[in-house]
Amino acid sequence: MADPKIKRVLMSVTDKTGVVDFARALHDEFGAEIISTGGTAKVIAEAGVPVTPIDEVTHFPEMMDGRVKTLHPMVHGGLLAKRDNPQHMAEAAEHGIQMIDMVVVNLYAFEKTVESGADFGTCIENIDIGGPSMLRSAAKNFESVAVVTDPESYDDILAEMRENGGATKRSTRARLALNVFETTSSYDGAIADWMFEQLAEEDDSLEAEGEGEFPDYYDLYMVKQQGLRYGENPHQEAAFYRLPDFESEHSLVNAEQLNGKELSYNNILDTDACWSLVREFDEPAVVILKHQNPCGSATATSVVAAFDKAFACDPKSAYGGIIAANREVTKDMVDRINENHLFVEVLIAPSFAPDALELLQKKKNLRVLATGGVDAPSALEFRSVDGGILVQDVDRVAEDPATFTVPTDRKPTDEEMHELLFAWKVCKGVKSNAILVSRDHAGIGMGPGQPNRVDSALIACKRAHEACERMGVPAEGLVCASDAFFPFRDNVDTLSEWGVTAIIQPGGSIRDEECIQAANEHGIAMVFTGHRHFRH
Repeated sequence: MADPKIKRVLMSVTDKTGVVDFARALHDEFGAEIISTGGTAKVIAEAGVPVTPIDEVTHFPEMMDGRVKTLHPMVHGGLLAKRDNPQHMAEAAEHGIQMIDMVVVNLYAFEKTVESGADFGTCIENIDIGGPSMLRSAAKNFESVAVVTDPESYDDILAEMRENGGATKRSTRARLALNVFETTSSYDGAIADWMFEQLAEEDDSLEAEGEGEFPDYYDLYMVKQQGLRYGENPHQEAAFYRLPDFESEHSLVNAEQLNGKELSYNNILDTDACWSLVREFDEPAVVILKHQNPCGSATATSVVAAFDKAFACDPKSAYGGIIAANREVTKDMVDRINENHLFVEVLIAPSFAPDALELLQKKKNLRVLATGGVDAPSALEFRSVDGGILVQDVDRVAEDPATFTVPTDRKPTDEEMHELLFAWKVCKGVKSNAILVSRDHAGIGMGPGQPNRVDSALIACKRAHEACERMGVPAEGLVCASDAFFPFRDNVDTLSEWGVTAIIQPGGSIRDEECIQAANEHGIAMVFTGHRHFRH
């Protein structure tokens, strides 16, 4: 079948960007009749473009506050009729149904309405019914009908019509149809997610299902945030998508980039890990992360003091890393970065003092991100596997220290306990098997991702002693956090040899008693949290 020329166009748009010029070109250049609804018809008519109101086509007025206007056989018959089917065309002629060659529709801004904080009734009224119906009818019949949803495509459509005698190409119509079904799918998903949240507040059984069980079917609505030069390696293609239904207000995906090159795939992964970890702390904190592991971490009375301590943990590894602060970055902190000649890939924080930002912007490649605040990460995280997606609650250190137990003869001092709680939070951000040795609220020794926990302990202790030597302080008052239980007492023995005096770990091993005995022999205080924090 030959590509049909565009002679009759139905327009009904929420986003009226460019619609007048598009309508004028369709009418003036191609002689197309423009049919339109409500506000769209008014805008087109006021611009001097001839327009046929929808009620002249349906012979029914728009009614019920605009809820019913295009749901009519005169509209959908003109969209769905197969032009090469004699019976369809005979039935259309019998009922006076004229063909519609193009639909220009974009949907009520439901998601923006929800984001604005509108009440339940307003959100309901912004659920589009006629728009998706017209889009789906036109897309189903893409062999004959062009369906346009994006104002940015108007110029390309007109250019193709000019080159093609007033018609669109089948390949273009098919691509536009695919875009429609992707659009309506995500639109319905957003409505379903919102509706579930609203009803869960009224129905305890729905709330319990949402919190305790994952549904049999999960629709993910993703919006492309940006294309990426490449993925984890240069030969891999990649893109960055946001999940509007799951993002938190101050997450990386919502951060404003104030300086620097575009984020790379690896930048995004590392920055998210770094930002997620620094958000665990209420006091001023700085985390320096490299290859998914916090090589420097500290809390202090100010953000500049926290940076000094975090950088001192491992200056060598900090080079080329990601820095996250949970307080506004000051000029003093930027001065410290510069004084140490530290090359930084990304610096992320809630905000930046004007004089600090002025200094940072002198480094053209340094990516500077402002999140606008600090909040908890989104409730769920998604990780892909070949052919599937893993979904789980986001891991946070939310356990109450009052529930911890101390099975050893010696109990931790108040100072040790405070240090252990710091180490416990940082350890969550280290790749498993994870050991974190800390002193003075700084993660001076990190043992990440080893196949056995003893090797992780040895690496962490060695780094901790090297850090103490660099800082000119005795390797004393060292405490250790382990993300999971010790399977054997050799972990405790090793930590004791390096001067660790207190340990925090989940407990729960079948050899807990052996580990407790080892701790007692070495005079180590050991705390069981009852929770583990694997990070694979």
